[in-house]
Amino acid sequence: MKINFHYDIRKFRLRDSKLTKKIISRIVSDAGMRGGAADVIITSDDKLYEINREFLGRDYYTDIITFDYNNGKTVNGEIYISAERVRENAEKYGVKTDSEMKRVIFHGFLHLCGYDDRTAEEKKKMSEMEEMYLALSYAE
Repeated sequence: MKINFHYDIRKFRLRDSKLTKKIISRIVSDAGMRGGAADVIITSDDKLYEINREFLGRDYYTDIITFDYNNGKTVNGEIYISAERVRENAEKYGVKTDSEMKRVIFHGFLHLCGYDDRTAEEKKKMSEMEEMYLALSYAE
């Protein structure tokens, strides 16, 4: 799968992007999907807020927005992530920023693979999967 990381901000770079890409490929494969192309854009809180308002009609801040451009079983998309929101959440939950960023990236790819988090049960399932892939990213 072709995955590109883009940085709209200066103060953040993902560590272990090669390993993160390997785990993303595993997520796609485990979901029975094929890898296409995806862009992960690490940006500011304000930029993500603008995207949320303009494209989704939502008037609030968020940590991630995923645009699904899948073609059948081939995963394609764009994932926008607020580095500021990820840092805040990492502090709030007592985890490292890099770990929280990976969790959010995996969350986006789970969405691209068809998983949802609208109900409590779906949220629980996605959270469990995020944690499993995060653990794999540290085991390899």
